[in-house]
Amino acid sequence: MRIDGSGTLRAGCVLCPNPGPMTLDGTNTWMLREPGSRDVVVVDPGPHDERHLERVARTVQEQGARVVCAVVTHHHDDHTGGARYFSELTGAPVHAVTPAFRVGGHGLDDGAVIEAGGLEARVVAAPGHTADSVCLYVPADGVLLTGDTVLGRGTPVIVDGDGGLSAYMDTLYRLRDLVEEEGVRTLLPGHGPILTDAGAAVAEYIAHREQRMEQLTEAVRKGDRTPDEIVDRVYADTDPSVRGAALSSVRSQLRYLAERGDVPAELGEV
Repeated sequence: MRIDGSGTLRAGCVLCPNPGPMTLDGTNTWMLREPGSRDVVVVDPGPHDERHLERVARTVQEQGARVVCAVVTHHHDDHTGGARYFSELTGAPVHAVTPAFRVGGHGLDDGAVIEAGGLEARVVAAPGHTADSVCLYVPADGVLLTGDTVLGRGTPVIVDGDGGLSAYMDTLYRLRDLVEEEGVRTLLPGHGPILTDAGAAVAEYIAHREQRMEQLTEAVRKGDRTPDEIVDRVYADTDPSVRGAALSSVRSQLRYLAERGDVPAELGEV
């Protein structure tokens, strides 16, 4: 189950054919397996695309292995929509932070370890993109599965009211510390290509967010007072199809900046 160029022996990927502005090339369904073991952990089965889900199950079966459980990194439909059908196909439980997205499975507490045939994957709470986002750290390979917290290309939407920028920045700082202290080398995202320099990727994410906040603060200084005005100035090149996502991100950023005292308090409530 080796991924060419990733340096990891324990992860394989099946790409779901659901490309789009928010999903990039599609959802990455990851399969984790300890060398020599038959037990596989599937991360993010994906949307309810029966052909994709059957392909994942068949890929595991053809390797003489079995799915012992599935894990979802957060509740968005492009990660969880097919979870119930996948559980029916494989007989495996689905674990999730949010109870509504579990299928015979349990919660994912921060620091909990998922074990399967000698494989160990540690749950890292990562709120921000959503309140229920998690990453999975596989120490044996120095690999971190990031869901939508860190993407292989571009940056995720921070939904106002479901996660929030304050939580997301705390998560990025925590991931930076994890990368430095644990020697994480590779990030396996929920969308987009593998990132083989984990430290550089997380540092770039932090720098990007700080730059965006400086741009928003400057927009407010110049007189912008509504998310629409700020999107027109700061996100001028944004694809119209994701304008709603940009507006949500701006609201989340304004709330965060208002909490810090960088913009007037009333702008945190727009």
